[in-house]
Amino acid sequence: MKNLFTPITIGKLKLKNRIVMPAMHLNYTPEGEVTDRLVAFYEERARGGVALIIVGGCIIDEYSGGKNMINISDDRFIPGLKRLTNTVHSGGARIAAQLYHAGRYAHSFLIGRQAIAPSAVKSRFTREEPREMTKDDITYTIENFAKAAKRTKDAGFDAVEILGCAGYLINQFLSPITNKRTDEYGGNIENRMRFGLEVADAVRDAVGKDFTVLIRLAGNDFMPGSNTNKETRLFAKELENHGIDAFNITGGWHETRVPQLPMEVPRAGFAYLAQGVKQSVSKPVIACNRVHSPQIAEKLIRQGSADIVGLARELIADPEMPNKAKQERLDEIIPCIGCNQGCFDKIFELKPVECMVNPRASHEFEIPKLKKASLQKRVVIIGGGPGGLTAAETAALSGHMVSLYEKSPQLGGQLNLAGALDERREFKPLIDSLTTQAKKAGVKIYTNTEINRNLVKKERPDVMIIATGGKPIKPNIPGIDGNNVVQAWDVLAGKSNVGKEVVVIGGGAVGIEVATYIAKIGTINPETLQFLFLSRAEDIDTLRELSTRGIKKVTIIEMLPRLGMDIGISTRWVELQMLRRYGVKAKTTTKAKEITTEGIIVEPVCRDEHGTGRQDRKTKLIKCDTVVLAMGTQPINQLEEELKGIAGKVIVIGDAKSPGKAYEAIHEGFHAAREI
Repeated sequence: MKNLFTPITIGKLKLKNRIVMPAMHLNYTPEGEVTDRLVAFYEERARGGVALIIVGGCIIDEYSGGKNMINISDDRFIPGLKRLTNTVHSGGARIAAQLYHAGRYAHSFLIGRQAIAPSAVKSRFTREEPREMTKDDITYTIENFAKAAKRTKDAGFDAVEILGCAGYLINQFLSPITNKRTDEYGGNIENRMRFGLEVADAVRDAVGKDFTVLIRLAGNDFMPGSNTNKETRLFAKELENHGIDAFNITGGWHETRVPQLPMEVPRAGFAYLAQGVKQSVSKPVIACNRVHSPQIAEKLIRQGSADIVGLARELIADPEMPNKAKQERLDEIIPCIGCNQGCFDKIFELKPVECMVNPRASHEFEIPKLKKASLQKRVVIIGGGPGGLTAAETAALSGHMVSLYEKSPQLGGQLNLAGALDERREFKPLIDSLTTQAKKAGVKIYTNTEINRNLVKKERPDVMIIATGGKPIKPNIPGIDGNNVVQAWDVLAGKSNVGKEVVVIGGGAVGIEVATYIAKIGTINPETLQFLFLSRAEDIDTLRELSTRGIKKVTIIEMLPRLGMDIGISTRWVELQMLRRYGVKAKTTTKAKEITTEGIIVEPVCRDEHGTGRQDRKTKLIKCDTVVLAMGTQPINQLEEELKGIAGKVIVIGDAKSPGKAYEAIHEGFHAAREI
């Protein structure tokens, strides 16, 4: 990690290493004021070894964003901001504020007025049309950028970052698809750059020549007809002449159909955008988006693709990542898997950001770090899935004697199935991490061991946590016991084969993943695609077909009107996009009536105007070779009754209690063990 931990200077600001935590909206400031939750969250990251923390977005005026964002539009917010900067400094890190203006991305219900933008072009993100900015609006907004920048300096920040990416206001001025102006702020790229350059000038004048100013840019808008890395390079080069000290490069817009952050994005998949900008400027460049680990970060810096790396969700997952990397404790790092369940899904629900793999995230203020319990207890965990492993580690770190029993040969539970699809493979490293942390904490782990009364009596536990998980539901459908019927779990585990034509019953997360998994059978792998492309062995259309059309025909049937209703809003569209990409057909409001040797008989589910639901008796046979069941999970929890009275206290968590996601299982395991 020699390169990652080499100091660097941005403008006049010296950083102790090359790790920056980019700004991320957290929903920790319901009225715009700095809160205890926000301070405690960033204090822990500062003490974890990051060099620079960028907080925000910070709204600069009444048009720029909602009141639940950090507010820097008035001097009255400075005292709270000073408390934040002082705390981060005491933790050993530097801190910057990101100046935020959403433009047409501002929801009217959040700002209480119609959004403003370069032109009145409706936003697919908000589904609203903004008001075109007048010259007075432009002057007013630029002045507010400058005033907010001055407040950051007065509040003790070490730097300020201008937000110019992701389809926000400055990006809207730069893009020909949102800037239809005919004055000096529209038309050719020189005019479209004008607003951003004037903001940069105003900010620089407000903070002085020695204060560090960064800008965050979209490396490629990934919007048809908009800017690519070529235009971003031109803009960055011009911004450098206008006093910008560093460039923070991310991916595209919120409206793009190219995924930016979920685990489907390859690790460091957009680093090439930062690399492109770096070739056009002399000031430091930050690479962001799915820079998954210190190893990847080190490589990017070593090979010259970037000068600094941005780790946001990675530091939510593990605030200590920089210290662990510097101390070569790499196996102790808790990985961000890009699930978005605790972070971006929460943002869209207007809830505080949390984390699937770090239950303390967002709760640092009220939940202290684990310490040894005053009374050591004997704890038995039954089940080695994510909930059981988390409970085991947490209990062991609290000083208890912990044994974990798993009846199968491998740990991880349903995480093994969740990671079966290539695009969801990040679940596999999480198994390794949970297992490693539990072992390092002192948990005794026994696999291939089924628990019984005699074994529990021998252990004599004070506390027993049942995390036995669930099993797939097998509904009462005629023909369901036929040889042509298999469970989705068995397909994902490689235990069951399927025929050429397949129908998946169930359009939830498991149904979508198993359908995609089957549809990809027979497609070429990425290495073959690269070889054929570079060798010019096939044309582009043929390569696309070879990559997306396998040897199976797959259809999903789902009773609900929409697929993926149990998937978070930030990733659901990506999962549905994969279904379309690989040619999976879907029939919603459709119910399985009977399974035959020829296929499956279905009938439509109709709903009357009152939504009470009635069945239309029309039926249809969908011919297929195999029917795959993906109809949900039911708890496995007979042990609670069988072992009653043996342990002093019995706690049931995860799917054994109520079917849910790994998020719930991990959090329940953590809190159950904390309360022992």
